[in-house]
Parts: sequence; C-alpha cells; structure tokens
Amino acid sequence: MKYLPLTASLVSLLIAGAATARAADAKDNWAKNCAACHGADGTGHTKAGRMARVKNMTAAAYQQTFTDAQAAHQIKAGLVDGTGKERMRAFGDKFTDDEVNALVAYVRSLQK
Repeated sequence: MKYLPLTASLVSLLIAGAATARAADAKDNWAKNCAACHGADGTGHTKAGRMARVKNMTAAAYQQTFTDAQAAHQIKAGLVDGTGKERMRAFGDKFTDDEVNALVAYVRSLQK
C-alpha cells in the first residue's frame, strides 16, 4: 500500500504527457494541413481562405453553430459546395480518429 500514491502519481503524469503530445500533434497537423486556408490563428485571413470563404474559427458565435461530431465529420469528409466545387479537402484518409478529435479540440481552443 505504500506504493499506491507513487503509482497514482506516475499514472497521472503519463496521462498528462499523452494529452500534451496529442495537443502538440494537433497544432503541428493544423500548421501543415489547415493553416494555408484557415490561417495559423484560425481567422481565415489568407489568400486561399478568402477564395474558399472560410469561416473565422476564433469567433464564438461561429463555433456555436457546429458540434464536435459535425466538425470531425467535415474534417474527414471535406466540404463540397452546391455547385459541386470542393471547398475543403477531405482528410479522412490522412488522419486517424484520434488525430481528427485532437484537431477538433484544437479548433475549439482557437475560440476567443
């Protein structure tokens, strides 16, 4: 029983480390795959973002218009407008479910 507090502390550190690694991976995935359109800060103030009419991911009002499940689906499936033009590439073949969920959490963290 003397080792229980030590074991609990080690488990807590491992869980915290895994969460930090996922956050770092999400930030890296965002920078490599999303920032060209959505901007590094999520505002969409890029040439590609203006052309694709991306939404400002930092706006609380916009973030309230979708659920985490909807965001995950859009990351996986992409977005095609009413004319059949691709507005956002699908990433379902590139990211695991965990990576998609981490990206959704990252998008939520952009809200101001």
